[in-house]
Amino acid sequence: MSAFACYRLPDSTSYTYVEQTEGEPLELHDYGQLNGCRGFVMAPFAASALHPVLLLRPDVVQQRPCSTAETAGPVAHSVGEAGREGYASAFAAFHRQLCAGKFGKLVLSRSVEIRLAEPADGKALFHKACRLYPHLFIALVSTARSGEWLMATPEILAESADGTLWHTMALAGTMKNSQAAGLEPAWSAKNRAEQQFVSDYIGRRLRTFGLHVSARGPYTTTAAGLCHLRTDFTFGLHPGVGVGDVVARLHPTPAVCGIPKDAARRFILAHEGLDRRYYSGFCGPIGLPGGTHLYVSLRCMELLGHRCVLHAGGGLLPESREESEWNETEAKLQTMKHVFE
Repeated sequence: MSAFACYRLPDSTSYTYVEQTEGEPLELHDYGQLNGCRGFVMAPFAASALHPVLLLRPDVVQQRPCSTAETAGPVAHSVGEAGREGYASAFAAFHRQLCAGKFGKLVLSRSVEIRLAEPADGKALFHKACRLYPHLFIALVSTARSGEWLMATPEILAESADGTLWHTMALAGTMKNSQAAGLEPAWSAKNRAEQQFVSDYIGRRLRTFGLHVSARGPYTTTAAGLCHLRTDFTFGLHPGVGVGDVVARLHPTPAVCGIPKDAARRFILAHEGLDRRYYSGFCGPIGLPGGTHLYVSLRCMELLGHRCVLHAGGGLLPESREESEWNETEAKLQTMKHVFE
């Protein structure tokens, strides 16, 4: 079985196919090992012996046109929506920690299983996602170690076209895109505070290794029917600092984890009740033609033959309420559900 990845950068009419034709992807145990590498990386939320960081060797790299044919997705035989009780229990546990001042922010996620009448065709779903979401980063990744994953994500972790000027973002705060055209959404204090947490964290981290760090935002951006608050950062790197060092400082950001980072990650792993695996990790090309483009693995699902497991999460603060947070995950799950329509 060869390992491969298909990825389409936002607003592009073509995608890149990367294949490792022999052997297994390289398993990395330190993000610094990504410095100077070429290939396609697939990383989990929390690297472990069971879910390692994977680097596909680029034996084949091809630029291909995106399909424009309108095709229906596989028919969903049933949708497993169970889990509200478990989510409510996890929310209560997370919320108690926030109200006690143990954390500034925590991200709680959940999953939904879709059962299909026919086995999922990952490449067909990839092309449909490209048509549905022209402004998002679309990726299909398949390896024996990780399984097969499809994502349509708006969030850049780190990217650079030439290795000199780098870009990342703080993306936090979510509401449905139901505002009148041209009007700024009425963002709640909770959403603005959540975005500020993420923006402050990224700014502090960048200034420990970045040169000439500048920020623009926050401003409203849309992605797949949702509005988010976004702040863009541009920066250079000190001599001897590489993309692996950038990733080690930023991942996982408070947009998918919490504050403080290491304690929040440990709490999530112990109490969320969900094996995130490669959801809320990151993926993308490193050192390939067109540059390095690493995106946070959001709005994603794992393809398992007649089953697909969809993932979504949301940031919690002391003022969060369970019903509104559940509804936010419901809205985010629609991104992947739409590829089956």
